[in-house]
Amino acid sequence: MIKSLKRQVWEFINGISPLETLQDLGKGLLVTGVFAFFFYRSIWALPPMSLVGWFYLQRSRRHRRRHRNRQLLIQFKECIQAVAASMRAGYAVENAFLDSITDIQSMFGEGCIMERELQLLRQGLGNNVTLEALLTELGQRSGLEEICEFAEVFAIAKRNGGSIPVMIDAASSSISRRLAVEEEMETLLSARKLEQRVMNAMPFLIVWYVEVSNPGYFDMLYGNLAGMALMTVCMGIYLAAYALSEQIFDKTFGEE
Repeated sequence: MIKSLKRQVWEFINGISPLETLQDLGKGLLVTGVFAFFFYRSIWALPPMSLVGWFYLQRSRRHRRRHRNRQLLIQFKECIQAVAASMRAGYAVENAFLDSITDIQSMFGEGCIMERELQLLRQGLGNNVTLEALLTELGQRSGLEEICEFAEVFAIAKRNGGSIPVMIDAASSSISRRLAVEEEMETLLSARKLEQRVMNAMPFLIVWYVEVSNPGYFDMLYGNLAGMALMTVCMGIYLAAYALSEQIFDKTFGEE
């Protein structure tokens, strides 16, 4: 039961639920078909163009993972704040974490990432696993530096009798600062992201417009080696520009 719940939580955090996987696969197939038709207009181009669809699939999952990590960090911050409030009211730290499930459900709804993690924590405590070990597992599963550091500091504070509410307040403030910086960056880059999407679609829209207004205008580029070579070069330039823009945004948000 615990292993099954761990798998569900891991899938939820990493954005690979069955429905989302099908959606990403559908988008990848669509991209494959568009590239095969746009650059070669041949069904034989579908197998090599599937590499482009695969890279698009990886990019989509990477964006989902970044979005899920942000969700988890927000929910984790609210969770530890609720834990600190419960501890000030006299709860033991383990009971404070369990009591925070209700607060998380009311704020983010049932089935949210943190609610699943807390349910896993409840089961672990019921099997005599220490809270420190469970928080460490959460940090390792999420891969978030803030949660990993919180688990380490929490273990030290609990072992040495430190003030856990004070430590939680410090961790919450640190997470809030990071989220504020990310939100500000998102606001500043929103216009650039829109420009990127427009520029990504522009070559396809231009060719489509010319083809509609002048049928057969690009026929010389298809069905011959010279045209295939030229379109391959154009595709390489387009993909290089697209990869460069994605890399710039990924570095901006600190993503590997």
